[in-house]
Amino acid sequence: MAAVSAAFVAGVPARGVAQSGPTLPTNDLQGLLSLTGFPTPTPVPTQENPEPQLEAVPPAACGAGSRPLAGEQGRVPASAINSPAAAQGWTCNVKLEGHHATPGGFRVWRYVDHTGHACAFYDTSLVSALNVFSAALGPSSGVVVLDVSDPARPIQTATLTSPPMLAPHESLNLNARRGLLAADMGNGGSLPGLMSIYDVSKDCRNPALDSTYLAARFGHESGFSPDGNTFWIGGGEGIAAVDVRDPKTPQTIWQGNEFAHGLNVSDDGNTLYDTNPIDGEITLLNVRQIQARVPEPMVSEISRLTWNTVSIPQNTNPMQIGGKPYLLEFDEFAFRFNPATMADTVGGARILDISDPAHPRVASNIRLAVNMTAAHTAADSDPSPLPSPGLDYASHYCAIPREVDPEIVACSFINSGLRIFNIQDPLHPREVAYYISPPTASSNPGATAADFAMSQPAFDPARREVWYTDATSGFYNLQLDPSVWPEPTNVGGVSCLDKRGFRIPLLFHARGRVTRAVVYVNGRRVRTVRGHNIVAVTLTQLPKARYTVRIVTNTSRGFVVTSTRTYIGCRKLSRHDHVRRARRR
Repeated sequence: MAAVSAAFVAGVPARGVAQSGPTLPTNDLQGLLSLTGFPTPTPVPTQENPEPQLEAVPPAACGAGSRPLAGEQGRVPASAINSPAAAQGWTCNVKLEGHHATPGGFRVWRYVDHTGHACAFYDTSLVSALNVFSAALGPSSGVVVLDVSDPARPIQTATLTSPPMLAPHESLNLNARRGLLAADMGNGGSLPGLMSIYDVSKDCRNPALDSTYLAARFGHESGFSPDGNTFWIGGGEGIAAVDVRDPKTPQTIWQGNEFAHGLNVSDDGNTLYDTNPIDGEITLLNVRQIQARVPEPMVSEISRLTWNTVSIPQNTNPMQIGGKPYLLEFDEFAFRFNPATMADTVGGARILDISDPAHPRVASNIRLAVNMTAAHTAADSDPSPLPSPGLDYASHYCAIPREVDPEIVACSFINSGLRIFNIQDPLHPREVAYYISPPTASSNPGATAADFAMSQPAFDPARREVWYTDATSGFYNLQLDPSVWPEPTNVGGVSCLDKRGFRIPLLFHARGRVTRAVVYVNGRRVRTVRGHNIVAVTLTQLPKARYTVRIVTNTSRGFVVTSTRTYIGCRKLSRHDHVRRARRR
């Protein structure tokens, strides 16, 4: 997005003005942006598959103790902001646990280190409006580190100030498995992709800088492979894969010409979910050779998908609901680049069915009443921290508490605050809670009091807490009502929703088809499966308990592969598999 974003935002039309430009061919801006000298995966045709009817999700029913905001779902008009109630903000099925006043930015992360300290990390990219365009014009104050061991009293213990942490834009990222915190230098004006990596595993209150490295042409957004070995940089006009197996000596192992915003990676590391901000679509990429560290790796496109109300695709979260694979996708704002359009069309969020990765489709939409076009137009004159109706009353970041049956999703909806949705039925999401912080004006000249919720939320499932930041008023620790989040992950793992059985996928395609699988639970052999191409095994009648599941598989290429996984009842406690032995018979 980078340079194109800066030019577009600088010239967005005034409130009440709709504009649209011509549509350019896919990747037609490549030459304009001089993306030469790096491989360009062959584009596959963009699909626009049948979608459900576009409508707002059902609004939350606010219970006892709530301070709901009356009126249209998601709208915070001047009359509310100027009312006495604004001093406390508005709540629905949520209560404020803790607050830290340092203004936030785009992403919040939670991590518990090896000694049990609970920490929050968040950027301050929006403290200066000019930081969106250049760190030299208005650097942020860095990345804030909070000790949240006492949820009611978060304490700032450090500020990370390496150059990428002063201008990370939307790239601050955490790999909890390895305890690595990283960011690449980037903003709307496009900075070079300088990245920094910190070790937070030993003492998250005082992260240790491992390295700072010029990794890519551009910086802006990012992603981490689940194993923590690859840091992905989405620079708007290109993607870079950085090998961080040794975080003290990172190495760029691939750069490619794909328009890229946020990046996320499948459980096995072989599929990259790329949100394309220029063409307004999501691209699924086969990155198996990068994951396997093949020399001079090749990357290919699997599929491209767009949808009726696309704006600027921001990022994704892969997830499984009821054993079926889905992708949570969320757009930002209410305009798009190609064709250049400003027409009160909010991108919102959506759940994509990726059961067939070659033909993904929209399963459902997640949006508020104020995000519908007519309602958005009617609210164009409401107070906003941003200068155009294309930038407010829209989604920006969403997150889920876990990948398998997440139950809820939390989204920052800018003027509308933090919104919580139940997604147990992925075809019919519904709003269940919200928090609209006390509207506050920033220190920028002429700023208007309003909510400015832009950040990716984080979760403390054991306490039913959601953490997020407002770009003006700071960090918030919120506790959800039990009715909103009935079965959060507990300290020792997650509870079991279905004791009748659960399905374990087998992902050893690089070593051939699985022809035999022997399953052991806590050391006891419980099942043997034979077949031509076994893709999964199913275990049944397991009560709530902790299990070590070992699966020994024989493949068509003559390998014996042993995989060990830990579960709580029917849910996987860790999201990874590791191959303990691979040898030819």
